[in-house]
Amino acid sequence: MAKSGSFDVTENHVHINSKDVPFWLSSRLGLAVIGFLGFINVYAVRVNLSVAIVCMVNHTAIQKQSDNMTNIVASECEASSNNTSVDSNELGGYLEWDKTIQGTILGSFFWGYLVGQVPAGWIATRFGGKWVFAITMLIASVATVLTPVLADVHYASLIAIRVILGIVTGMTFPAMHTIWGKWAPPLERTKLITFTYAGAQVGIVITFPLSGVLCKYGFAGGWPSVFYVTGVVCFIWTIFWILLVSDDPANHKRISHIEKEYIMSSLKTSRVSDKKHISVPWLSIFMSLPVWAIIVANVASDWGAYTLLTNIPTYINEVLRFDITSNGFVSALPYIAFWAVINIGGWLADSLRNKEYLSTGVTRKVFTAFGKIVPALMLIGLGYVDCSQSGLAIGLLVFAVSLTGTQYSGFLVNHVDIAPAFAGILFGISNSLASVTGFISPVVVGVITESGQTRAEWQIVFYIAAAIYIFGATFFVIFASGDLQPWAEVGELESKSREVELTADVNGEEQEMLSDNNELV
Repeated sequence: MAKSGSFDVTENHVHINSKDVPFWLSSRLGLAVIGFLGFINVYAVRVNLSVAIVCMVNHTAIQKQSDNMTNIVASECEASSNNTSVDSNELGGYLEWDKTIQGTILGSFFWGYLVGQVPAGWIATRFGGKWVFAITMLIASVATVLTPVLADVHYASLIAIRVILGIVTGMTFPAMHTIWGKWAPPLERTKLITFTYAGAQVGIVITFPLSGVLCKYGFAGGWPSVFYVTGVVCFIWTIFWILLVSDDPANHKRISHIEKEYIMSSLKTSRVSDKKHISVPWLSIFMSLPVWAIIVANVASDWGAYTLLTNIPTYINEVLRFDITSNGFVSALPYIAFWAVINIGGWLADSLRNKEYLSTGVTRKVFTAFGKIVPALMLIGLGYVDCSQSGLAIGLLVFAVSLTGTQYSGFLVNHVDIAPAFAGILFGISNSLASVTGFISPVVVGVITESGQTRAEWQIVFYIAAAIYIFGATFFVIFASGDLQPWAEVGELESKSREVELTADVNGEEQEMLSDNNELV
């Protein structure tokens, strides 16, 4: 055995001490930062319509078509001193879309979201995730800017552009998972990936209140400015992504030698040397119970998430009776807490694994179960709160949404645990199946609440979401795994070759490795 600086060389194996590889000024952290900003934009163009539709629609005209709804809501809230709802005419709403049309428009995004993910995972695995992410975001920015024009033409044209938006933004997650399969060292995996995807929650936090303000005070008539602003910002981010990001450490121009070798050696058993000739083990994937555990957990999570994400502004406006400006800020509160929980959970999960308090598999199960069962109980409680208890309702809503963030350290990272080389494909499969809930749940909520938006109706909505959460947690705890699956071990030959190469180079290049500067992406 030979030992040299930060490297232990034993029989053609090189082990780099992770403590000698900087983290805070590293390229992998830089990738997490720009990915984080990217998912802010992904969700900004995705959820802007959830708030904007409140001020696009002429609620007064619709209520005249359903006097029963107005009477029920008024009778439930007449005792509330906090009733701050406003006439929608003040917001310039003129589109006469009933609840069924609104639910169909909001759900149409997920028709496209379902389609693009598995192809995106396959394409990103073969050709790299960088350009998949870039091209899809360019299309998303154009689609967002065109939204006001198409909404004025007919709601069917708006549905069409939302389907396109769903296709392209759905492709971003498998692309990013593919990139992280090549960039994230196993013991840093949770915090890097959860930080990146936490950008989604920040996107919601920013977009909900910004959309509310722009609806009321923005240019171009108010609500159109919501789409113009988010579309242009998305385009600007995409340019920076193209200029700064690489698909893997080996092709990165500014990464230090020691960081590159650390990442590549830590992933040696799951790297693919010739990504254009990958043989995807489709049968093994679909026969794997750990894969199905992820799928079921993802479906359950998305049902609850989409039920709330697409309907929180409507619930707050029509049940809790907040005006549109307050609505945007209140709608963002759960996602501020969500962002904090995601990041705290990521660091805690990696700490528990590093200190060997919990195995990877147990960590994923504990964090997933907590992130489903506790929010389920909060949703049940929320169903028994009316508009006279708005403070309690908002508190329960914040907990119900935010505590689901621990799942980011559970099933959401689990694809990379069990099959790093095929993480994008696995994510595409699980998330595309889960996305079916995105166009079913808004329609279900619309049908249940169409007659009056009453507390009793929302109780049904919350009970359904809670039951699905609990089932998903149970299935995942029973069948999930944290171990690399045998069918995913695809890089053994490359691994041996790489270890010999590293052994030969380590003495001659040690000083260069230790003196290289680590730079952000």
